[in-house]
Amino acid sequence: MRDVSEASGVSEMTVSRVLRNRGDVSDTTRERVLEAARRLGYVPNKIAGALASQRVNLVGVIIPSLSNMVFPEVMTGISDVLEDTGLQPVVGVTNYLPEREESVIYEMLSWRPSGLILAGLEHSEASQAMLAQAGVPVVEIMDIDGTPVDSAVGISHRRAGRQMAEAIVAAGYRRIAFLGTQMPNDHRAKKRLAGFEEALAREGLALADREFYSGGSALLKGREMTEAVLKRSPDVDFLYYSNDMIGAGGLLYCLAQGIDVPGRVGLAGFNGVELLDGLPRRLATMDACRLDIGRLAAEIIAGKRPDGIVGGEIIELSPTLQPGDTIRKV
Repeated sequence: MRDVSEASGVSEMTVSRVLRNRGDVSDTTRERVLEAARRLGYVPNKIAGALASQRVNLVGVIIPSLSNMVFPEVMTGISDVLEDTGLQPVVGVTNYLPEREESVIYEMLSWRPSGLILAGLEHSEASQAMLAQAGVPVVEIMDIDGTPVDSAVGISHRRAGRQMAEAIVAAGYRRIAFLGTQMPNDHRAKKRLAGFEEALAREGLALADREFYSGGSALLKGREMTEAVLKRSPDVDFLYYSNDMIGAGGLLYCLAQGIDVPGRVGLAGFNGVELLDGLPRRLATMDACRLDIGRLAAEIIAGKRPDGIVGGEIIELSPTLQPGDTIRKV
């Protein structure tokens, strides 16, 4: 609080009033204090004096979505590992919004948790400052294409995109489109797309079309996006989706229209979710190692790694391409 007081030019008592939202403080002063706190990465300690350790047995888990079927499996892995540690996961949801993530990180850290697990490596400047000053193990999950604050567990999405492109081109497809939701805030999907286009370029190819949607994923949205692309670019012979949910919707659309899959049009998604088991045909996809990511992240937080070191690890997992029934056999 002294640092915030000096940075904002007001007394520590005024800083305390602003951060506790108590007392009569002008809007100008309040904004000056909050800006200084954000810049310094300051988070008030809501349990100061309550525990000698200044820590609670909670592990903050910050994910982009509860509706995305990827993250429940990650949570299962985390819960399995923490079950006998005395640590409890508590979940915050960002809806893929940087400002929402900033707010969730702030609230989580204000309770002085024993660790923090959060999806992705891209955060706002204020979020980065808070994470750097957290004083607890921080594990960024799902992605290793970047520089973590502390530890990271995930896959290379650029490499995953390249691998998928190589398989599609090897099967003889040339007029390829990309369809993605939560664009542009889904950084991992953007990295897969970048890797995908890199691999196409090496073969002298470029995307024939692309369809982006800023909202969430759903079967209906997948059908709508697929219809839009095929009507706009009828010569497209492959559809690469940012996730399995919209890919499944695309497959259902193609089958309903009598389109030969994978002969006339091939399809592929990403994540390898259980939803695919109930489709008329198995959608080509790539397993994102979700359960293992959750387990390994929790092991780092709980100090269960083989070397006993807590933090400072980067663990890369290798996803498996599952061709299913929607890519032509080579």
